[in-house]
Amino acid sequence: MATAEKIIARIRAHPTPTNIKWNELTLVLKHLGYRVLNNDGSRRRFHHARLDHVICLHRPHPGNEVKAVYIRQLRATWEDMGLIPSEKTR
Repeated sequence: MATAEKIIARIRAHPTPTNIKWNELTLVLKHLGYRVLNNDGSRRRFHHARLDHVICLHRPHPGNEVKAVYIRQLRATWEDMGLIPSEKTR
């Protein structure tokens, strides 16, 4: 299983993990077809060209872990868009 697939499996876990690091999340975003649009300060925008979908996130600081609330929102969005398997297929 590829590294991105392992991280996706962690993102899909319940309860929502609190130890997903920023670089792991950006790896998953790239794996799913997103590219970075800009790098203004800690704000990052990712665009999926085929789906014309934009995700806006702030790079966490001073720590490196992405908050669980953002992981839950991303998981739900990706499931709705069909980018990752939904809860119903678990």
